[in-house]
Amino acid sequence: MEITQEAAPASWFEALQEHARKHALTAAGLVLALLAITALLIQSLIQAFSGEISVALRYALLGGTAGFAATALGALPALALRGIPQKLEDSMLGLAAGMMLAASAFSLLLPGLEAGEVLLDAKLPAALVVVFGMALGVLLMLGLDEFTPHEHEKSGPCGPGHERCGRVWLFVFAIALHNLPEGMAIGVSMSQGDLAVGLPLTSAIAIQDIPEGLAVALAMRGAGFTAGKAVLVAALSGLLEPVGAFLGVGLSSGFALAYPVGLGLAAGAMIFVVSHEVIPETHRNGHQTSATLGLMLGFAIMMILDTSLG
Repeated sequence: MEITQEAAPASWFEALQEHARKHALTAAGLVLALLAITALLIQSLIQAFSGEISVALRYALLGGTAGFAATALGALPALALRGIPQKLEDSMLGLAAGMMLAASAFSLLLPGLEAGEVLLDAKLPAALVVVFGMALGVLLMLGLDEFTPHEHEKSGPCGPGHERCGRVWLFVFAIALHNLPEGMAIGVSMSQGDLAVGLPLTSAIAIQDIPEGLAVALAMRGAGFTAGKAVLVAALSGLLEPVGAFLGVGLSSGFALAYPVGLGLAAGAMIFVVSHEVIPETHRNGHQTSATLGLMLGFAIMMILDTSLG
């Protein structure tokens, strides 16, 4: 009996189409999120050209640049180190996860609820507006995670067309899925030019970018990349933070309700990354207690930052 094999897709676009057919709901959610984000960006670009958000944009880009610098700084020790104890790495990533969770709560969701209540003069509609933003953020990250070819150190390559990408690009795309929502959060928090909201969140993200940058560089070294290439790629991945900050300040400027929607969107995207990527990574190696203690410490540090800087 003749055995026939199914032909591989001839192009990345065909692979994407096939993947979309298999994951139709996720694809529809991604399209919905991208359409909503595009609408928010268009209305904010009109104001950007009129000069109405120039101060907020400057703050956002400075905050995003701080995140990039912190990521690069954290990656530098990988020039000399090939690895650190797994328990320490999991604790450091737990610290980063705790700061991201607390930043989402104190510097994104609470200001979003307050802004929505001022605009709508009611708590329930304000909460629904912020939840709508969170849903957009989750749909965006869920779709990007499903449809962007990328590679994780433990689980390997995934996403449509990943076999056509070099390993370094798969790692770059994986890092992008982490850093883009962080930059968006900075941009959204700075979009009203209110440093009481933006400064604590930017400080928290910059602090947690240091261990995150080191973890990424060491992961690349462990995957066989040279020290120089690992540090360079990890450092350059931080450039996505000012890019994300630019997008974030655009998303939440313009019409009034865009601000609480944008805060909810950034929070939803960050919480998704923490729950879907960071926490499972820290619990994979049997160091759950150390990672959880690191998470609690990071949460407490962010609370202190928010109280003292907010």
